[in-house]
Amino acid sequence: MKKSVLAALGIAVALLVMPVFALTYIALGLVDVMRNERKNFELFDRYFFGNGFFTAWLFAPVNLFVDLFCYRNKRVYLPEDFSPDCRQEIEEVLSVFVERKDEIIARINEDLGDERRGMFVYRWFGKRYNSEIEEFNKPFNYLRTIAVSVFDGEESTTSHFGPLRLTLRILYNLTPMESSNVFIECGRTKHYWHDDPLFIFDDTLIHRSVNETKGRRYCVFMDVMRPSPVPKLLTAFLAPLSAASRQSRRIFYRRWRMLGADR
Repeated sequence: MKKSVLAALGIAVALLVMPVFALTYIALGLVDVMRNERKNFELFDRYFFGNGFFTAWLFAPVNLFVDLFCYRNKRVYLPEDFSPDCRQEIEEVLSVFVERKDEIIARINEDLGDERRGMFVYRWFGKRYNSEIEEFNKPFNYLRTIAVSVFDGEESTTSHFGPLRLTLRILYNLTPMESSNVFIECGRTKHYWHDDPLFIFDDTLIHRSVNETKGRRYCVFMDVMRPSPVPKLLTAFLAPLSAASRQSRRIFYRRWRMLGADR
């Protein structure tokens, strides 16, 4: 409630001081938010007055501009939607996670302790934070972030938005349970991990991750370049934004304990 009031006051002040700028930003936000499938009160409230204020809405002009240089946004993606070279990078990294799952989970638990949420980061928008796994230290053309997100038992996120549409989010559940109480929901898509451990989507759309089971949920968390007819141009766009994203990582993920920095 407090955040909503502050956001509303900020918008009101902007309309008084910079009306043209504010109205333009509101118009761009409306274009951006209408991409979501479920157009209800929660969507608009969270986008303009909640956690979307400093993520999806803040970056709406950038994201709408980026859309001009990308293929049609499918919201939810399949591996075959990416180029062969991109798929190869994704498959190679995921195979390492699968083969070394027990070792990786034990290492994460060592750092996480009793915390409810954690993000063990190997790479974040190109910058390396942890070099313990050699296969993750080489240059990547498509993958920008390689990490593992961890939820403790009965821990879930609220509905929220990611900031940038230059990349898509890849999640791969390392410990899928035969339960319908652990899933991710994006728009009208409710993805149950026991059906498929892999889920790829546009995370600037409203989404939430739910774990209502007793056990911890470990998901590979990666960002991959969005399919585009001009990939080099997209990479050039991403360079300055990557630096900003690295600096703001603790803001966007302030409820997570960030893990894995080289000792």
